[in-house]
Amino acid sequence: MIKELFNDYVQDLETYIMFQIKQMAQDLKPELEKRNRTPISLSMGAPTQNPPKFVIEKLKEALTIDGIHTYSSPKGEQYFLEAVKTRMKNRFGVELDSKTQIFSLIGSKEGIANIIRELINPKNEEKERDIILLPNPGYASYKEMVKVSGGLGYSLPLTKENNYMPDLEEVIENLKKEGYDERKIKALIVNYPNNPLGVGASREYLQKVVDFCKKRNILLISDAAYCDMYFDEKEKPISILELDGAMDIAVEFHSFSKPFAMTGWRIGWVCGNKEAVSMFGKLKSTIDTGIFKGIQYAASQVLNSSEGEEYIQNANKAFKVKQQIALDGFKELGWDFSKINIPNTTFYLWLPIPPKYKTSWDFTCDVLKKSGVVLVPGHAFGDCGEGFFRVSNVCSDEKLKEVFKRLKEDGFFFE
Repeated sequence: MIKELFNDYVQDLETYIMFQIKQMAQDLKPELEKRNRTPISLSMGAPTQNPPKFVIEKLKEALTIDGIHTYSSPKGEQYFLEAVKTRMKNRFGVELDSKTQIFSLIGSKEGIANIIRELINPKNEEKERDIILLPNPGYASYKEMVKVSGGLGYSLPLTKENNYMPDLEEVIENLKKEGYDERKIKALIVNYPNNPLGVGASREYLQKVVDFCKKRNILLISDAAYCDMYFDEKEKPISILELDGAMDIAVEFHSFSKPFAMTGWRIGWVCGNKEAVSMFGKLKSTIDTGIFKGIQYAASQVLNSSEGEEYIQNANKAFKVKQQIALDGFKELGWDFSKINIPNTTFYLWLPIPPKYKTSWDFTCDVLKKSGVVLVPGHAFGDCGEGFFRVSNVCSDEKLKEVFKRLKEDGFFFE
């Protein structure tokens, strides 16, 4: 069989959970439409509004520039790298060398997957594998990225009890008790604001993370995809690279997808430690030839523009309105928000499933089959997510209100 020609890690991979859910909704669509329950998706972490008109116009402008349609540099065009340098300075106060500390990405997901691939020496025996410390709950792809690279993803438990900021020394002790070698730890991934929880971390805690990684010579990987999505200026997310010693040990991944709703454009950047960026670039330069120059041009124009900043602020205000619609809807259905974290970042809500359901999968499947509302079961983000579900408040306000009308009519109360 052809399947057997592929390596064991790929053969063991499951279809990405979001695509499983999307396919299930598609299969149920004809029957749901008969009952006036056309699927409404609150599953994908992707804004549904259009990108800024400004960036679309800049893309149109780019199409007629001489040389724009030729191969790009995998590293990124210099105008793009300079725009990123300016953005990091203006937004975070972080000084970067555009020639040695920044590299373009075909979206941050691709970048994180590649740096994990570069760090791991694949092994078959579990206890011999290189280890990446991963947030749990965390972005659903992290663990699979590590798995397909032949490594081991070890959990950093994010719980209400630890205020979603795990004790790293305790994690190391548990890891050793389970028979793993701490010297095998290659990297630690932090993702604040967090997907799926929507929580942030204090500057003090993040400094402890930097110090922890420096002490053990562990690469610190910061996934900052949601750093520009916030509702309270007092909780404005920081860059890990602002912290003392971070440049010695850390790289940070950024994306245009969330702040500018440019999900399909596939563009982002990694920045930080010179050695790490250089090593990352070796693989990138081998396996791809960069991002279309026209996209880089348009992205570089919007990144530091007044139009881009206004767009981000207006989008955040709109997501806050959507969040309130969802909060009101779930409150009416019986969810008690005195016991639930209400995020000041991202467009997510992370909620417990009703007590009558045994698993998060059971609950989300029931909601889909009866109401046509697409949610994500918490176990998709790690075993610490079991018993919860994620809501992405990205559809129109009207559709969001329709969601709660259906849930009420179909009896989905927290009881």
